[in-house]
Amino acid sequence: MTRTSQPTRLPADVYESALAATQTTSRTVPQQIAHWARLGRELEMSPAVNHRAITQVLAGAGSYDSLSEQEQAMVRAEWASRVATLRNNLNYEADFAATGESYSELDEDGNIVVHQGRG
Repeated sequence: MTRTSQPTRLPADVYESALAATQTTSRTVPQQIAHWARLGRELEMSPAVNHRAITQVLAGAGSYDSLSEQEQAMVRAEWASRVATLRNNLNYEADFAATGESYSELDEDGNIVVHQGRG
């Protein structure tokens, strides 16, 4: 009997990125991950894409300007994914509470709310 799916452990950031993408793609998390896997497979097999150059740029060791338009688009997509993951993991309230610092923010009506530190 052939399996249609295989249980797989994923890094939390991949799952969170897929979850965030579901809001705009109308796919479930498993569908989004499968979609990305298929795209990745096709891109890796493409002779038009220099994966080594992309990896070097993403690692900060290569020149973005030396990439083709398609490669630049792939780098921008990865950067956008990384930024989204970082933004999703931000928790200023917890950071300020941990250091005992005060902070302020606007409420839903645009009023300033000051949260006093406990340090």
